Amino acid sequence: MSRTFDLIIRGGEIANHSGRGKGDIGVIDGKIAQIGDLSQADAGEVFDATGLTVLPGVIDSQVHFREPGLEWKEDLQSGSLAAVMGGVTAVFEMPNTEPATTNPDMLNDKLARAAGRMHCDHAFYAGATNENAELLTIMEQMPGCCGVKVFMGASTGSLLVQDDAGVERVLRAIKRRAAFHSEDEYRLADRRGLAVDGDWTSHEVVRDAEAAIMSTHRLVRIARATGKRIHVLHISTKEEVEFLQKHRDIASCEVTPQHLTLTAPEAYESLKGFAQMNPPIRSADHVAGLWKGVEQGLFDVLGSDHAPHTREEKAKPYPQSPSGMPGVQTLVPIMLNHVAEGRLSLERFIDLTSHGAQRVFAIANKGRMAIGWDADFTIVDLKAEREITEDWVASKCGWSPFTGMTVKGWPMATIIRGQTVMRDDELVTEGAGKPVRFMETLPEEAV
Repeated sequence: MSRTFDLIIRGGEIANHSGRGKGDIGVIDGKIAQIGDLSQADAGEVFDATGLTVLPGVIDSQVHFREPGLEWKEDLQSGSLAAVMGGVTAVFEMPNTEPATTNPDMLNDKLARAAGRMHCDHAFYAGATNENAELLTIMEQMPGCCGVKVFMGASTGSLLVQDDAGVERVLRAIKRRAAFHSEDEYRLADRRGLAVDGDWTSHEVVRDAEAAIMSTHRLVRIARATGKRIHVLHISTKEEVEFLQKHRDIASCEVTPQHLTLTAPEAYESLKGFAQMNPPIRSADHVAGLWKGVEQGLFDVLGSDHAPHTREEKAKPYPQSPSGMPGVQTLVPIMLNHVAEGRLSLERFIDLTSHGAQRVFAIANKGRMAIGWDADFTIVDLKAEREITEDWVASKCGWSPFTGMTVKGWPMATIIRGQTVMRDDELVTEGAGKPVRFMETLPEEAV
């Protein structure tokens, strides 16, 4: 007797840990119940995936959705809309809001704001300061917290732990893996006078490669001294790639689509302030070094570092212009275009966007297309050629550094826990996102 499923995704190419091949996926109660030939099975809903490729749900483990305090740039609702329109099923949101997420009340406030408003599943980082190490011990164990975030170099917002003693104090206080913005604040302060008014190419001079390299060396040294795990965000230099290859036992790391796709000085010349982010877009030799890290398996995850600002803010002359650019919605099409052009295998894309995040953050039931796991899927058309246009951008900021770029490979549907949330560029299920669960903080009865 055939099983009856809540949902069957039928006739697509399945791409997961077993490889790639045509098949069906059956979903019951939001979980994957069967993978294979389900042609004789019935379901309450059938998704015809003929001609499409079904991937494990894409997880973006670094986004800035700006709420509370900066909602004119973005908010949890609009940011999560951009996510699901781009095929992203879950996001981890950063703590540099106003006020910052530096105590349990602020973390609970974000979770409450997300309930019924965020379209994708979500978790929030606890923000480290020089004064809140004891609170971080509490926050990292709270449901809905993906871990601790430390800014070693100043970026958007007020969060900063620039000294070795402060970083060590944070690491000694916590048990889970901490994520780091790794730029040396002392070097950045010394070089701010090198900013040339109105010249965005000087951004890479102010925040030079050495600032990132110095900070990452310091960070690894402190992590070894404390015996703690670290996750180094948005690697931007070839030297960090070579250095981190020697420290894989304690250090995981991330790369962004922007740092793999844009190059300096060309990006600053064409996009001006819209190419400004921290750490900066760098020269072609660094981009080549990052791709070498991708090819050799160094990078664990792809994160978008989605960090929108308004057009008016970005149009200010350098250095008054703020750093950051949107990216959660373009992560999938930009990287699938790299797949189409032969720089990246689809299998490595899956590893960087789902399997890697599951491993690094110990996500419970997400990041893998297997029986018993959450029925999260990013369904794509690998053959579709589309232009990234501003009318497609769902973020409040309304722009993308990739506007006008034609890509091959496009997200056609976003399915989260068996619910179709986006299909054919249309939002079909609203506000159904839930907090992501983590194996290190599961309640005892769930273990």
